[in-house]
Amino acid sequence: MILSAAPRISCDVMDTRADVARIFNIQRYSLNDGRGIRTVVFFKGCPHFCPWCANPESISPRIETVRRTSKCLNCTPCERDVDECPSGAFERIGRDITLDELEADVMKDDVFFRASGGGVTLSGGEVLMQAPFATQFLQRLRRYGVHTAIETAGDAPLSRLLPLARQCDEVLFDLKLMDAEKASELLGINLPRVQENFLQLVAEGINVIPRVPLIPGFTLSKTNIDRVLAFLLRSGIRQLHVLPFHQFGGPKYPLLGRTWTMSAVAPPEDDEVDLVRRMAEAAGFQVTTGG
Repeated sequence: MILSAAPRISCDVMDTRADVARIFNIQRYSLNDGRGIRTVVFFKGCPHFCPWCANPESISPRIETVRRTSKCLNCTPCERDVDECPSGAFERIGRDITLDELEADVMKDDVFFRASGGGVTLSGGEVLMQAPFATQFLQRLRRYGVHTAIETAGDAPLSRLLPLARQCDEVLFDLKLMDAEKASELLGINLPRVQENFLQLVAEGINVIPRVPLIPGFTLSKTNIDRVLAFLLRSGIRQLHVLPFHQFGGPKYPLLGRTWTMSAVAPPEDDEVDLVRRMAEAAGFQVTTGG
C-alpha cells in the first residue's frame, strides 16, 4: 500500500540541487550493469511510463512509504511511522544523500573495482533527472581512477546529457520503441530527441553501448528490431546488448498500490531471443545478452 505519491516530472524542467541527490538503493556486487564488479546507485524519479518497468519504486521523484503486510503486527493504534514501527512493516523508499556521503559509501567497494576492472554505475529511474549531481559525482570518482557508467534512455536536453556522458567510461543507452508516435504515446519518450542525442554522443567519441529490452507486444518484433539495427548502422556502432523481459519486478507493484499490467506476459522464448541475435549478427553486430 502506498501512502504518498507524486506526478512525474520531466527531465526538461526538474530543478535539482547539484550537491544533494535523491536515491532509493545502492546495490553492491552487480555483474549486469557494466564491466566487472559494480556498485549501482539507483536515482529516484523517471519521466517515462514503460509498462514493463522492473523498478516501479523509481518512478516517483518523491520519498514514499510502503507497508509490508507480511511483517505487520496489526498494532492498535497503528502509528503508520517508519521510525516507530516495531516490526519494520513500514518502509521508506528514497532518501537524500550528499556528494560527500555517496562518495564515502561507494568507495568502500574500491578494492572490488580494482580487482575486477569494475566500477560505479548510475541507474534509476532516470539519472538525467538529477544530472547536475550525477555529473559532479562522477567527476569525483574519476579522480580515484574508478570506472564510471550510466544507464539512460537519453531523453533529455543535450545540455543535461552531454556533460554527464563526458564523465563516463560507458554510457549504457536504451533504445526501445523505434516508432516515434508509439514511443510518445505508449512510453512518453521523445524518440527524435533520443536518436539525435545518441548520434551526438557517438560523434563526441563517447563509448556508447546500445541496449534493447526485448518486450513481447512492444519492442520484440521484427519491424522494431530492423529499425534498431538500421539506426545503429547509421551511427557506426557495431555492438548491441539485448535485455529479455522478465517478471522480477512484478511483486513490487501491489506493494506500491499499482497494477502490474504485464502479469500475463511470458518472458521471450530462447528461440525468440536467438532470432534477434541472428538478425543482428547477420547485419554485422556483436551481440551480448544481458549486461
